[in-house]
Amino acid sequence: MTDIVIYHNPACGTSRNVLELIRNSGVEPHVIEYLKTPPSRALLVEMIDRAHMTPRDLLREKGTPYADLGLGNTALTDDALVDAMMAHPVLINRPLVVTPFGVKLCRPSEAVLDILPGAQRGAFAKEDGEQVIDASGNRVR
Repeated sequence: MTDIVIYHNPACGTSRNVLELIRNSGVEPHVIEYLKTPPSRALLVEMIDRAHMTPRDLLREKGTPYADLGLGNTALTDDALVDAMMAHPVLINRPLVVTPFGVKLCRPSEAVLDILPGAQRGAFAKEDGEQVIDASGNRVR
């Protein structure tokens, strides 16, 4: 069985869609509700690096204290941005998915298809009705 981890927020539609796309590949992932159980600082830095991102790339602005904390200031160091994410996990954008094929911030949700080891097993539509996978398990677009 393939080990896949999703850093998930069940209140987020994109995160829910990614979780279901993973399940549609025949894998039950390890689900970590990162607002309840945030990653350690070392793990967060490692995932950012493995995803070929910067801490700024992973920052979430909408619905967070981003503006109040002045995180738009481009003079802030990567360490300062990671410190902010550790203090306020809601600043970590989601869903972040870890598979044997890499680490990826899966926005839009179908981005997860690039790092899943298995094929989709059937049709899949996002919560908004957008068809992503056809009945044969093929990507629609």
